[in-house]
Amino acid sequence: MSKRIGLTAILLLFLLAVSAQKRLNYSEVDKKSYELFQHQKWAELLSFCAEARSQGIDFFYLQARTGIAYYNLKKYRKASGWFLKAWGNDRNFEWLQEYLYYSLVFSGRSSEAIKFASGFTGPVKKRIGFSGSKLTRLAVEGGYSFNPDFDKLTNAAFGEVANVGEDYGEAFYLKNYHFESFDLSHRLTPGISVNHNFTYISVNREEQVDWGAQSSFPIKIKQYQYFLNPLFVVGKKLYVSPSVNFVWGDSELFQGGLDSNSGKYFYSAPLKYSDLIFSTAVWSHFGNLSPGAEVNLATINKKDFMQFSAWVTFYPFSNTSFYLIPRVYFKAAQATGFGYNTFGVSGGAQLGQVHVYGQYLNGDMENFIESAGYVIANFPGHSSQKFSASFYFPEGKKYQFVLRYINQDVTESYQVYTGGVKSNSIKYDKYIKHTLTCGISWNF
Repeated sequence: MSKRIGLTAILLLFLLAVSAQKRLNYSEVDKKSYELFQHQKWAELLSFCAEARSQGIDFFYLQARTGIAYYNLKKYRKASGWFLKAWGNDRNFEWLQEYLYYSLVFSGRSSEAIKFASGFTGPVKKRIGFSGSKLTRLAVEGGYSFNPDFDKLTNAAFGEVANVGEDYGEAFYLKNYHFESFDLSHRLTPGISVNHNFTYISVNREEQVDWGAQSSFPIKIKQYQYFLNPLFVVGKKLYVSPSVNFVWGDSELFQGGLDSNSGKYFYSAPLKYSDLIFSTAVWSHFGNLSPGAEVNLATINKKDFMQFSAWVTFYPFSNTSFYLIPRVYFKAAQATGFGYNTFGVSGGAQLGQVHVYGQYLNGDMENFIESAGYVIANFPGHSSQKFSASFYFPEGKKYQFVLRYINQDVTESYQVYTGGVKSNSIKYDKYIKHTLTCGISWNF
């Protein structure tokens, strides 16, 4: 028994000694953390700061030194959190103002950085090139999309498969299209900016009609799109981004008619159309995570519906060198109700001077909306899968080139009409739409 009591006493004395050795006070923490800071031992400094806080010790310089340690380890998102805490305690230090600004910029939070910069001193504003209102970006981009299965589809006998007989069978096949886009962004005040985009799309399709015999007509579609997207930074880190997208265009179209004298004939029946999309996206930042949600109210191809999506951006290295964005989409329509629609995952990586961004979507993408209404799938038919890759090449501090490749499947239908009423429909072979684009942007 006495031996057991002795061992217990020794163990207790050892634990008390260790506890006494680890107990820190303010002056020790300030001195040791400053020494580690001076010798740039960033990992050791972070460990020591964490130990001090576990004992209830925290103060302005400890917060600032923690932020600087993370900053030098290029963990900018974690650094910005500590600089914000230090900023809340004392806003007078110009070195802290610069650290806070650049940690937010390098975290992908430039709008917040500008809003905070409005409260910086004059010399700091001059060094960072601060301006409350200015033109921030101009960009032009053009692209070409084509269907390599065009000849295969147009030579297929879908009328026979659908048993069109003496009825009226009709199909449309995408051949190619090109688009040109102009983008302008400007800041109204710190925390409020506006983006404008105008896009023109010229589409070449072929209309085939089986009506006793097969007839083919080239179809030209001209589509215009204007996108207006303000961005508000509410409070310290809440982003609210409403948008409106106007889409309008006209399409060539040929229809069949009957004449008592000449019998069957075809005539030009040009079609005008318009789509309208309202969107609001909200997101924020919490450490290495940035969750967000978006709602879209739209009328596309004469169909009214609501689309909702939610996502979270994950920055595993606490900076923008690599990030992943899983996203899920839901759609509500009168015919189908509200439910799951599409899953997507995107992400980016910094490879030297080149930034690479990729996206994958899988689901039922008919009248589908991406990115606050900026990208819409208002083409006929529907898509179930989409891949895209973008490569950004900086040139100096102001210019950036971009190259993109998009691979998307499309499924459309061959329609049969009896007495002017649709009586049958078959889906013809899925084809892949390939798109190549390039562009340049000027950042001011």
